[in-house]
Formats: sequence, structure tokens, C-alpha cells
Amino acid sequence: MKTTRLAARLARPLLACASLVAFAAAHAEQIGSVNTNFRVTGSDKVVVEAYDDPQVQGITCYVSRARTGGVKGTLGIAEDPTEASIACRQVGPISFAGPLKQQADVFNERMSLLFKTLHVVRVVDAKRNALVYLTYSDRVVSGSAKNSVSAVPVPAGTTIPLR
Repeated sequence: MKTTRLAARLARPLLACASLVAFAAAHAEQIGSVNTNFRVTGSDKVVVEAYDDPQVQGITCYVSRARTGGVKGTLGIAEDPTEASIACRQVGPISFAGPLKQQADVFNERMSLLFKTLHVVRVVDAKRNALVYLTYSDRVVSGSAKNSVSAVPVPAGTTIPLR
């Protein structure tokens, strides 16, 4: 009986985390790619993906990054390079789903089977009324200092709600 209650208590947070991961992944849209290295089994590419900020309507971040081709890339077990670039833009009227944290991980995407993850972090610059987006990758053992940053000014008269 106690084991069943414990399992039920643990299952809820795990289900919530899985839902958030699926939610974030569902909002990445590949909008283009170019081949960089031809391979018979699948070329290496630079892809451009669009991510709509789930907490801020009207802002889209475009991330370009390398994707490894070949057999490993096709099977999803290749480790992609850590280089990534980001450009975030206002694409519509800006509105907020609720108060924002001063700094929050907005998107995560796996870059290798287990060890490497691409992050997009949103930082609120309240003094300048802007949202700053940073992309970087990390590993279980060591991360990469390679990063890219982009800022979106929020229109005058629109206050960024903070928690």
C-alpha cells in the first residue's frame, strides 16, 4: 500500500516533467537547412529552427546549429557540435502569459543521445525594458563557453511583469 502511494506521488512530477519536455520540443519548427559535408549515408547540415517563447506572445527565436549526418546522425546517436547562433525578434504584438522569472531556461534540446544539451535562457533586463536570450550547450562533465546572445526591446509603455 505504501509503495503504491509513493509510486503515485513520484509519477505526477515525472509526468509533469515529461509533458514540459514534449511541450518544448513540439514548438521547435525547422524552417531551413543547408548541407555542409556530403556523406552517402546522410550529409552534415546547418539547420535553422524557430522557437516561439511560450511565456511571451509575439517573440520568436531563430537558432542555427550544426547537425551531424551519416549513420549515427540518422539513428539519432551522433553528438552534434556545440556551435549555435541565436536571433530573437518581435514578430507580433508582445503580451505575457504571466509574470516572468528574472532568468529562466526557455528551451532545451538534446544534442547527443545522453550527454549534451542545447539551452536557450531568457533574462529580463528591467532597466532597459528588454528581454535577452542566450544560447549555450552543456555536457554532464563539462560545458562549452561557445554561446550567442540576442535581445528584444519591449515597446515603451509595456512593462515586463516579474515574479
